[in-house]
Amino acid sequence: MLSKPQIQMQTQSRLKHVKGPVTGLRKGVKKGSQTRQLSPSERGFTLIELVVGMMVIAIAIVMLTSMLFPQADRAAKTLHRVRSAELAHSVMNEIWGKRYDQNTNPNGGVPACDSSAGSACSYALEVDGTPFLGPDGSETRNDFNDVDDYHGLSESDKMLDSSQTYAQAYPRYKLKVSVSYIDSTTKAQKLITVAVTTPANEEITYQALRSNY
Repeated sequence: MLSKPQIQMQTQSRLKHVKGPVTGLRKGVKKGSQTRQLSPSERGFTLIELVVGMMVIAIAIVMLTSMLFPQADRAAKTLHRVRSAELAHSVMNEIWGKRYDQNTNPNGGVPACDSSAGSACSYALEVDGTPFLGPDGSETRNDFNDVDDYHGLSESDKMLDSSQTYAQAYPRYKLKVSVSYIDSTTKAQKLITVAVTTPANEEITYQALRSNY
């Protein structure tokens, strides 16, 4: 059997062998428990960064809408003006193809009314003394045969040789045609005015001057 001193020496020797690995284990645990630094690609957004980003997006949306909405409005106005020109030109072309006066020679307007070789121009006065212009007698829309017959034409009237009115063909557009003498004494020229009001409430006026021929 071993004596007491021998047992103590063996125990101390064993503790020395165990102490080395335990210390190393503790060091390893301590080293492994340290916080690892994240790379920039692994980091998230802070609250301040999110707020700033939302503000930038909001400003960009406001700028885009402020640029796009006026463009859309201008595009609509352009379309309305194109339709207005289409309506006015169709009416003006129809009027331009008619003779100058009820008594104008239908064969090319020669001789002209009030000329030495022609008939007298039709000329009547309203009650207030102003020249009478408009359909003659019982003329209906399809019977218009001279320029001043179109005086007073509006969007509620029917289109030529059609059961459809101008208001039906051009919804929300208004039409007003007026014819007047440039000089009521000579009666040599008539001013034709076609006024079209678009759905945007913009009135566009088209005019043509028709001479006695």
